[in-house]
Amino acid sequence: MSTQRFDSTVSIADDVELDVGDGEQTQLGPDATIRSGSILYSDVVVGAGLNTGHRALIREETTIGDDVLVGTDTVIDGHTTIGSNVSLQTGVYVPSQTTIGDRVFIGPHATLTNDPYPIRQDVDLVGPTLEDDVSIGANATVLPGVTVGEGAFVAAGAIVTEDVPAGMLAVGSPAKIRPLPEKLEGGNNL
Repeated sequence: MSTQRFDSTVSIADDVELDVGDGEQTQLGPDATIRSGSILYSDVVVGAGLNTGHRALIREETTIGDDVLVGTDTVIDGHTTIGSNVSLQTGVYVPSQTTIGDRVFIGPHATLTNDPYPIRQDVDLVGPTLEDDVSIGANATVLPGVTVGEGAFVAAGAIVTEDVPAGMLAVGSPAKIRPLPEKLEGGNNL
């Protein structure tokens, strides 16, 4: 893969696919590292410091801020906005129509969803909204249209079916909302 059209600080593995589809060329900011097997569709716009694991997939019409980690085998299914200083760990699934704020952490194999009635009803897809400083634990699931408020924490394995107010904890299946323990208060340090 030629990196000639990118800043000299961009590192792209030989087997990376860029510009998949019919849209505008993929735009990568400086200091990006795109590891082997990754695919970035056309109409993807990324700020400085993107770092992918292996086999990351970023679909069309996705906008990503600065200093974002997209882990190995993570899928961003397009039509999505992701802020800066975000960490999507290994195997995260982000569906289309999702909004992710700044300083958000999403743990390994967490799943966000956007279809409230998979293939049973014809409805508009609406992904979740994760506001600034949200933390999502490993293997958690966030259902369509759910908003996780600023500074909220979703425990590992939780299934979030309703909005989580800012600064609260969601735990269990289905998730129950509890006060955030003092030791988990404050923003994410990503």
